[in-house]
Formats: sequence, structure tokens, C-alpha cells
Amino acid sequence: MSRLAALAPVALIAAILAVWQFACAGLHIPEYLLPAPAAIALALVRNAPVLALSAWRTLAMALEALVAAILFASLLALMVSLSRTLDRAVRPLAVALQVTPVVAIAPLFVIWAGVDHPDRAIVALAAIVAFFPIFSGTVRGLTSADPDLERLFDLYGARPLQRLARLRLPSALPFIVEGCKVASGLAIIGAVVAEFVAGSGGAEGLAWRILEAGNRLRTADMFAAILALALMAAVVHLLFQALEKRALTWWRGR
Repeated sequence: MSRLAALAPVALIAAILAVWQFACAGLHIPEYLLPAPAAIALALVRNAPVLALSAWRTLAMALEALVAAILFASLLALMVSLSRTLDRAVRPLAVALQVTPVVAIAPLFVIWAGVDHPDRAIVALAAIVAFFPIFSGTVRGLTSADPDLERLFDLYGARPLQRLARLRLPSALPFIVEGCKVASGLAIIGAVVAEFVAGSGGAEGLAWRILEAGNRLRTADMFAAILALALMAAVVHLLFQALEKRALTWWRGR
């Protein structure tokens, strides 16, 4: 990549921020309506300790949900890949759960988890949002092994567990890793949306900081919390992207 190509995104962001700053100053836009980038930066520095703590709590809930989704989706996908009847029975339910907006079922989970435990509802809802990419990717990977290798395993009389461990799971690895990468972002989205719907400060995540600042018309604080959320999501995405690259490099070597 050339130096010009590497600097292009930085230059574009700098130009947008400069136009934004001068527009707010020249048009005398009230800060509660649209704060200038300088005001947002000051709010980010001023609220850095609180935002860092809230970001960690949001991230912790998202990671809990992601682990739960990986375990449940992988186990269910494994069972589905071994039985076409179970696949026909489970897949419509999985699709229906995926296309149902999380905001529609969030109040139910808040009631079931209890008002005093909003974090439980948030983790459960984020796990539901993250479930389908892992489930779909794992099922597709487990059923997409090379037909010639499948026939070779038949020829040698391989047992089901041998076929699973030595053929189907290695073949499914790229699909599983891709599903987990997509699910990592969805888990954060699910956690934030669930916290918005829960409307409780018990979890004290970034969504609550956004709601709190909005109720007080502290727009700069809202932008600071949104920026912290975007940075956290970007870091998680980059980590999973690096994990995907390493896993696929190992897989190709095998």
C-alpha cells in the first residue's frame, strides 16, 4: 500500500472534522443541538474514566453473550449436521428467531430476568443476536466437506466420530471463524440495543451513558459515549480479524 493510500482515510476524516468545526463556529449552532468536534474531544477527555468503565461493562456482557452463543450454536449445529430431520425441524425456528427484532422481545427478557438484574437480560438478548451467524456458518461448514474425501472415508470404513474430527471439523473451520467474527460485532450491537430497551442504569454500560446524557441534553457527552462505543467495536473487530487471519493461515498449512 502506498503512503498516499494509507493517508487518504486520515485526510478525509481531518477534512470532515475541520468543516464540522468551522460550520459550528460560523453558523453559531447551539452546543446542545450539534457540538463542535473540539467540544466532543473535551467531553471525551473529561469523561474518560467513566466511559472506560462503562465500555468495559458493555464489552464484558457482549463477550459473555458471544461465548454462550458459540457454545450453544456450535453444539446445535453439530447435532443438526448429523440429522437431516433435525435440520428441517430446527432451521425454521432459528431463522424466525434471527429475523425477529430484538426490541420486540427485549421487554419479555427484562421481566423474566428481573428488574434488579438487567445484565442477565442484556447477555441473553445479545446471545440471541449473535447465535445465527455462528449456527449457520457451522452447519454450512460441517456439510461442505469435499465429496471425494467423504467417499474416501467411506472406503476406509471411518467411524462417525473419526469422520467428524478428521474431515468435517477441519473443513468447517473457515466458516466457523467467519461466523464468530460476524457474531462478535452483533453481540456488541445486541448488548447496546438491549440496554437501551431495558432502560435501567443497573448495567451502567455505554448505552446507559448515552441515555443519561441525552436526557440532560448533554449532546457532547452523547457523542463522546458514541465515539467510545465505536472505538471499542473497532478494536474487537480488528482482534477477531487478526484471529481469523491466523486461524486460516494455520488451516491452509494443514
